[in-house]
Amino acid sequence: MKALIAGATGQDGAYLAAHLLALGHEVVGTTRDAGSADTGRLRALGIDGRLKLVSMLPSDYRSVLRTLAQHRPDHIYFLAGQTSVGLSFDQPVEAIESIATGTLNVLEAIRFVNPEIRLFNAGSSECFGDTGTTHASEQTPFRPLSPYAVAKVTAQNLVTNYRIAYGLYACTGILFNHESPLRPDRFVTQKIVRGAHAVAAGKAKQLSLGNLDISRDWGWAPEYVTVMAKMLTPDSPTDLVIATGRSVSLSYFVERAFRNFKLDWREFVQVDDALRRPSDIHYGAGDPSLAAQVLGWRAQYDVDYVVDQMCEAVARPAVAD
Repeated sequence: MKALIAGATGQDGAYLAAHLLALGHEVVGTTRDAGSADTGRLRALGIDGRLKLVSMLPSDYRSVLRTLAQHRPDHIYFLAGQTSVGLSFDQPVEAIESIATGTLNVLEAIRFVNPEIRLFNAGSSECFGDTGTTHASEQTPFRPLSPYAVAKVTAQNLVTNYRIAYGLYACTGILFNHESPLRPDRFVTQKIVRGAHAVAAGKAKQLSLGNLDISRDWGWAPEYVTVMAKMLTPDSPTDLVIATGRSVSLSYFVERAFRNFKLDWREFVQVDDALRRPSDIHYGAGDPSLAAQVLGWRAQYDVDYVVDQMCEAVARPAVAD
């Protein structure tokens, strides 16, 4: 089995590559420029050099077509494109091109190179918008509140259209928030963990954050990539919500992170209105019951495990020193 992972150097791409290699698959990973790519996450997982890393620009159809024709994968995991909701407000065109246009190019290339290729598309819970206190399922309407979410909605609709129109095996995993020590620093979860550690180490006096009242369904990224692989195994493709089913506030995440370093977060965290997004989802939670029914999958780890593991990882270098 040969798998191609678009976005192999990111958090999800690195964990997925490690998982597929452990299953015995041949893995080709793509990044915009393989010659200058940051392979730090691959090195952290001990797999740098075990997968073939190639250049592919998803927003360039010729680049995608050439890559698929040259490497002839059996499975494709499209994890590439802009990953930050906040950044999408500053770079909306890039969000649309890298996510929506990138997905369309992959679908078209599959259609012409080999319609038997199976495609996993990384969707997002951001597509649902604010659902009140309702757990979102595959039947929940999309109400995107950011350019990133609009791009993800478009991408998922394209996947559905090509599945119906051309009979492609293409599905979307509607992924709720999932974190790990490999999360980039620009994400609020990593900002919180590193901020708490910096305060505990005496390297910072406070941490500035935006809206602490939002609630999210946070899962464990290494576990979520296993579902991506499982979604390409049934006889027919199905879009699935991937979530833990548990939602907690950002202030809960902050409190647990600071408690890991024996600190009271209220003494060190200040709210900065400048860090609030133009529009934000107040509450997000997923209903993963269909994933349990179709794949027999249920999340084994929730936000408590996520926070503790991220705190342990950020503190590890300090212990070694």
